[in-house]
Amino acid sequence: MEESYLKIIKAIGENPERAGLKDTPKRAAKAMRFLMQGYEMNIDDVINNALFPSDTDEMVIVKNIELYSMCEHHMLPFIGKCHVAYIPKGKVLGLSKIARIVDVFARRLQIQENLTNEIANCIVEKTGAAGAAVIIEAKHMCMMMRGVEKQNSVMTTSCMLGAFRNKATTRNEFLSLIN
Repeated sequence: MEESYLKIIKAIGENPERAGLKDTPKRAAKAMRFLMQGYEMNIDDVINNALFPSDTDEMVIVKNIELYSMCEHHMLPFIGKCHVAYIPKGKVLGLSKIARIVDVFARRLQIQENLTNEIANCIVEKTGAAGAAVIIEAKHMCMMMRGVEKQNSVMTTSCMLGAFRNKATTRNEFLSLIN
């Protein structure tokens, strides 16, 4: 990866021997490995058996989870917040694990539409929940720094599964609680 960054620096016409760029290929490779750590993570290891018996069947919501991801089309960041809800059926997920699940999928080359669906499907699959809902609001550097250069645009995506898809009252409760 370092060699690839060195080639990029040369290809844009910079001098890789310049003091400020001398260690940049190494730093950039390290940064990219960090940003893409989701590929190295196993969802079961991340959850780490933090599923606990519970009689509650009321909605659980974690909102405003910050997320950082990379657009798979331009390899530029998109940054935003994620709201996650689920309706437990016999067990609840440790609170921090919801944010960690978001990170597992966000820390990959990604499009926001797929990221939203992957998080919701994972929550349902791993908890057996009666439903899950995920909304992501993000700003995309590929739209802000290049192309149309729209600084204030925010993309919003949602995925509603189970009770959130089938029951308007459940979906509306979630939407009202995150606003």
